[in-house]
Amino acid sequence: MTKQDGAAVIGSGAALNEASEVVPRNIYSVLSEGGFFMKWEDLRLRLVVKIGTSSLCGENGLLIDDRIKNLAAQMAWARRNCHELVVVSSGAVGAGIGHSGKRPSEVVEKQALAAIGQAYLMHAYQKHLPDILLAQVLLTRQDLEDSRPRTNSANTLERLLEWGALPIVNENDTVAHEEIRIGDNDTLAARVAGLIKADLLILLSDVDGLYTDDPRKIPTAKHIDMVQWVSGDLLSRHGTDAGSFGSGGIRTKLQAASIAQECGIRTVLAHSSTPGILPHLIQGDIMPATYFLSQPDSPFESKMQKDSDVEVALGDDV
Repeated sequence: MTKQDGAAVIGSGAALNEASEVVPRNIYSVLSEGGFFMKWEDLRLRLVVKIGTSSLCGENGLLIDDRIKNLAAQMAWARRNCHELVVVSSGAVGAGIGHSGKRPSEVVEKQALAAIGQAYLMHAYQKHLPDILLAQVLLTRQDLEDSRPRTNSANTLERLLEWGALPIVNENDTVAHEEIRIGDNDTLAARVAGLIKADLLILLSDVDGLYTDDPRKIPTAKHIDMVQWVSGDLLSRHGTDAGSFGSGGIRTKLQAASIAQECGIRTVLAHSSTPGILPHLIQGDIMPATYFLSQPDSPFESKMQKDSDVEVALGDDV
């Protein structure tokens, strides 16, 4: 065993592909004995899917209709297959910038642009999900941390799911100030996942997972297939590199995975443009993605080595 990137990293892309020839095709059945995943084809899952700004908007900030149409079709598939779905969607500020032509120079302008963009964002989802009852839920940190607002938020989301609605969640940028801001939608998605006791958190972005280094700057960077837990060293090695209109980066995704791990929730980081990514992840197909396990202490490590000879590198605990 060797240390790699300060996390419990399981395998490289090649190793996982080799493993798939030895163990069952479904990655969740591979991991079920370790207590991380189960084989879920016949189960009704509760999912939180976070969609990043770069997955929805172009360089000018405008929403790209084909991208939303593609993702909406996958959401509809999940609903048809009896899975409960909550979507945490970025893109409001970017859409506001794209439609207004204004660039925010201060917080109040960003808040105003979010108000403009939310209308366009919800309209885009409604356009491609005409047969699904949509609900807009705007939250602040206070809504997720203070006892009574947290209970109210949880009850509202539960009732919406009972009614068969699809909640589209975002931070309430229009009214949030520094003391009650969450700051990024990766963190928001992880907290919502904990709030509703989700089975799986899926982070869709413009990257197909975690790498040992930034692959855009270092071509030799290696893809990391699985992370047993998010360590302090791993966080320190990945800085923020948010896009033009987004507020997150790889670091916020690691922080989100860490929050989900503390709640016992599994997380997957994947590229939003991978064809059929949501159905594949829900069904447990082995995909180009990074899987963050839900528990740090499990017999999974010895099982994975025994079954597939995939190396497990352990890092410092948080």
